[in-house]
Amino acid sequence: MVKFFVLFLLDGNFLHQAGWVKINTDGAARGYPGLATCGGIFRGSMGEFIGAFSAFLEVQTALFAEFYGVIHATEEAQKMGLTNV
Repeated sequence: MVKFFVLFLLDGNFLHQAGWVKINTDGAARGYPGLATCGGIFRGSMGEFIGAFSAFLEVQTALFAEFYGVIHATEEAQKMGLTNV
């Protein structure tokens, strides 16, 4: 519940900052540990779609999948030449 509330507040402030890119990520595992995946989406300051990614992580924990999603997102942002994220 808190996670969504915080994201909602950040969305309101974020949309007014031109030139910035927002990254939303998520990771999950089926079991502990289990088959895991992560993914993310890149959006511009007006909410426009810039790009997305997903990754299959084989057998991992949900916590690993969440953290790997953030790490992978920053690597993808760097490859795309995005600086204000």
